Amino acid sequence: MTPEILARITTARAARDLSDLARQSVASTAAAINPAERLQNARRLRQMATQLVDTLVLAEALGGTSWEEITEALGRRDPGTVAREYAEDVAGWEAMPEGQMVAAAEGFEDLDAWYVRHREDQDPELATPVADLLNRH
Repeated sequence: MTPEILARITTARAARDLSDLARQSVASTAAAINPAERLQNARRLRQMATQLVDTLVLAEALGGTSWEEITEALGRRDPGTVAREYAEDVAGWEAMPEGQMVAAAEGFEDLDAWYVRHREDQDPELATPVADLLNRH
């Protein structure tokens, strides 16, 4: 297990959770809930999307993507600023003991099952997109 793989598994979990919450938001479109609750749900979606992006930045940085490429993809201007913003998190993930990474990745197989259940025709036809990470290194 590498920090990059764990970050990618964590990103996949965040994407799954965001998808599930977005689907629930669609289901509550006609529900009789107050505006504050509807806005709170939307804010939670935005927070989860931000968390997904942040974890994906970590995965890319841990995988060797340059800060210039990451900065450009984020629509930002200064790679040094972006690198500094994520430096502490990157260092923390790099310093994580192997056993802690393995424990944090437990249950990743559930993500593959979730993907297969929710896959639509236009999505890549993969049976184990998350488990395939472990075969990369």
